[in-house]
Amino acid sequence: MSRKTFFLVIIALLTLTVTAQQKIRIEINSLPSNSPDNSSLFIAGNFNGWNPQSKNYQFQKNEKGYFLELSLNAGSYEYKITRGGWDKVECTKEGKDVGNRTLRVDADATIEVSVEGWKDLFASSSQPGKSTANKNVRIIDTAFFIPQLNRTRRVWIYLPLSYNSSTKKYPVLYMHDGQNVFDDATSFSGEWGVDEALDTLGLKYKESIVVGIDNGGDKRLNEYCPYDFSLNNNAAINKGEGGKYVDFLVKTLKPFIDKKYRTLKDSKNTFTAGSSMGGLISMYAVLKYPKVFGGAGVFSPAFWVGPKIFDDIKAKGKKVKAKIYFYAGDAEGETMVPMTIRAFNEMHRVSKSKMAEVIRAGGKHNEPRWRIEFPLFYEWLMK
Repeated sequence: MSRKTFFLVIIALLTLTVTAQQKIRIEINSLPSNSPDNSSLFIAGNFNGWNPQSKNYQFQKNEKGYFLELSLNAGSYEYKITRGGWDKVECTKEGKDVGNRTLRVDADATIEVSVEGWKDLFASSSQPGKSTANKNVRIIDTAFFIPQLNRTRRVWIYLPLSYNSSTKKYPVLYMHDGQNVFDDATSFSGEWGVDEALDTLGLKYKESIVVGIDNGGDKRLNEYCPYDFSLNNNAAINKGEGGKYVDFLVKTLKPFIDKKYRTLKDSKNTFTAGSSMGGLISMYAVLKYPKVFGGAGVFSPAFWVGPKIFDDIKAKGKKVKAKIYFYAGDAEGETMVPMTIRAFNEMHRVSKSKMAEVIRAGGKHNEPRWRIEFPLFYEWLMK
């Protein structure tokens, strides 16, 4: 064997070693006694865009119980068990939210898990959750029409403390996953507390209007991804609808908000923000409409679902001159920090945008973490 052939063989073996996937079997060894008969169970994690009802990640059932077999690359993952929606996510036996489960993959393994309770069963057997949204938050419409997607969606708005006692015009921040922005009663794992944060921050920095757009449940991944995509190298191709969703923000929702409320309409006063898939679509919105959005909060972006975002950064980033805040926690999985840093660096090479890169030690992929980070983003944005 020639030396060149020898080295090619070594490289090939190393490549196979790096890319080989591990077989992970997850078995559910106990469920709450009040679990509905023949429930459909799913796993949602950072390996499938946190989709709570993906058919490709549905547990099978045999005489021993529920099980799911996954093929995952080596690395660290987070996940939860659901019955097909974030309103039906697992919780403690007292009905309290639980943190993300963690999974370290370095070899084939069988994992046993126990589910103590289901969130919706506690909610349905007790008083409805008390709203935590403050008096400045209201619902614009429970079924705001999205002509680009032929769907409807609940839309929220936060008005600054001084709105009703002044004639001022205000910047507008458009936030995705509106269920989690203002209200614990509608969130699946705690709200961001944006209204409470801005009541305080508005005393020191410029006040803003905040518009929260609910996600589309089982359409969330499609609407927040601008590209056709597959999950975890799965052959199934999902239709990306992010382009149409962003068109809705720019061509339908923003004109409505600008007409009905006192807003500063220019790009320097129009922002967008979101986490995970919401972080991905926030980055894309700035790239597609650089003359509309002058700032973005890109929290824990799910770039692994839509890696073509890097092609758009190279092709469109030069036209962007915005304020972009990149955040990632180092406890969110193996790819989160590297891909966030890559997006920051590639934007830095092609764009004159003002940007921040925040990597938080111990930061996890959840609402409590983003609630802490949001005020820091807002302070930076408004300085």
